[in-house]
Amino acid sequence: MHHQENPTEDNLTELMEFVLLGFADLPHLQWFLFGFFLIIYIIILMSNGTICLITKMDPALQSPMYFFLSNFSFLEICYVSATLPRMLMNLGTQRRRISLVACATQMCFALMFGGTECLLLAVMAYDRYVAICNPLNYPLVMNHRVYIQLVTGSWIIGIPVQIGQTYQIFSLPFCGSKQINHFFCDIFPILKLACGDTFVNETLVYIVAVLFVVVPFLLILGSYSKIISIILKLPSDTSRSKAFSTCSSHLMVVVLFFGSAIITYLRPNTRQSEETDKVLSLFYTILTPMFNPMIYSLRNKDVIMALRKLLSK
Repeated sequence: MHHQENPTEDNLTELMEFVLLGFADLPHLQWFLFGFFLIIYIIILMSNGTICLITKMDPALQSPMYFFLSNFSFLEICYVSATLPRMLMNLGTQRRRISLVACATQMCFALMFGGTECLLLAVMAYDRYVAICNPLNYPLVMNHRVYIQLVTGSWIIGIPVQIGQTYQIFSLPFCGSKQINHFFCDIFPILKLACGDTFVNETLVYIVAVLFVVVPFLLILGSYSKIISIILKLPSDTSRSKAFSTCSSHLMVVVLFFGSAIITYLRPNTRQSEETDKVLSLFYTILTPMFNPMIYSLRNKDVIMALRKLLSK
């Protein structure tokens, strides 16, 4: 929360664009970073795109679990495309300016896709909970209508909330510095440039973060505590190892994504945290989408088999 004098109307009209500093503090590494993030972006597009393709084409991957995985991979492509292309353009051209409208648009899409990812991970945890804890009723509980509704709900619930939050933030008056100390238009770096009292905005950010990050995370932990208790009761080592293999990949994604997001959005916001936030943001916006296909492919025999069939054609 901060207080500044209200700016004049002329100062406000001048501030129609911002400067995304990104990694400007590493001037000698700009082209290395450009190449590094370009390779990562290509890997994300190809690997997640491959999962989308094989889950659509392979008859063995038509269960609800793979429908969720297909949506998750498509979501990862959308999520990373909200931030990485702009970062690559800034690194390649060294033109770091971004208009107010483009900045608001980028923030809105990043928040919407991030919120959807939190909800979809919770849905995937619920799917594994029903499959392992109630296998006989799984086809009835997770029928076609239910899993379509769960995925549709995950995609659309956050849209009005994040549009409203973005509109409220960019309705604030901006004055003084135009420099955003981040590689994309994120909430707290933008709020630091606003004039006047941002207490209400920051409070709403925490409320939305609790609803879209903490609540899904707690639901996931609840699902997996039940799953683990059931797995430990299974009679054979083979059954236990198979069940753990199914769930461990999902848990790895959950810890990486939610851990970095919770630290970023729910800890006290200070000047000293800016560089830490930038590094943490790389985890949930770029590294998680890159690792997800590898984790799911290496830990899932059905996906490996489908990939081999695709490559042998």
